[in-house]
Order: sequence, then structure tokens, then C-alpha cells
Amino acid sequence: MHLQTLLQDQRATVVDVRSPGEFQMGHVHGSINIPLQEIPEHMAELKGSGKAVVLCCASGNRSGQAERYLRQHGLQDVYNGGAWTDVEYLMERLKP
Repeated sequence: MHLQTLLQDQRATVVDVRSPGEFQMGHVHGSINIPLQEIPEHMAELKGSGKAVVLCCASGNRSGQAERYLRQHGLQDVYNGGAWTDVEYLMERLKP
């Protein structure tokens, strides 16, 4: 499924994998903060949500690492959204 469609139809949870301090400085509206090193602790929560997971960070590097980890551990409906500012921009464009 295309990232834009997931976000537009609100069928995805946006997870920011930056540190809490980075998250506080700015983040995608409605996103949740799970720092990269804490992703393993949240596997059940992410798998059980029934929604796709769109990951973001500062540049796309940490979110790419999180995507690979989640896929390796059985979560297939997961996407690297790249930089949080890119995901925020996309979501703003999708608003009616």
C-alpha cells in the first residue's frame, strides 16, 4: 500500500523513533514516540494495533533500522517514512 494512502485514510500509526528530547523539539501531529532502542519492548503493542506502522526520525536512518528490525520480527505492514518533517509535510498536504 502507498504511504500517502495509509496516512490519508488514517490506517497507520506514525511512530517517531528519535529520542524524547528530539521529539519534544517537534514531531508529526498525532505521532507517538518510541525511541529506536525501545522498539523491541513495544513489539506486541505495534503488532496488536491492527494498523500499519509508519516510522520516522530525523533523516530516515533510524527509522530504516527500526523498519528492518520490525520486518525481521514478523511485522510486515511497516514503512520507513523518512524524516519526520517529510511525513508532516505529506500529512499537511492531505488535509482537506
